Amino acid sequence: MRLQYPANIKIIRVPCTGKIDVLHILRAFEKGADGVYAVGCMEGDCRYESGNFRAKKRVEQAQQILNTIGISGERTRMYNLSSGEGPLFAEIAREMTEKIRKLGPNPIKLAKKKAA
Repeated sequence: MRLQYPANIKIIRVPCTGKIDVLHILRAFEKGADGVYAVGCMEGDCRYESGNFRAKKRVEQAQQILNTIGISGERTRMYNLSSGEGPLFAEIAREMTEKIRKLGPNPIKLAKKKAA
């Protein structure tokens, strides 16, 4: 099955979403990403027991930080899917891309362009 999702999505694979740190999310914005979302196992179905719960907590922390600095925490989200939900993954990718387009470009990226 060939999934159709926006070409501007960059997938970064990790062994478990529990390995994602708040700094990884924030660094993506620093480097110019307009949005970041994590897709992990279904809640309660993590091979590493609680990795997806740790990831959810870290995404929420990143949202709070982004709101505090005026970037909008809506630019980052956490989703839980099973490996058999490829079409739903593609739909989430399209929805997230549309949400980010409505929010506009990353303010950090814009500030760097103005400074250069």
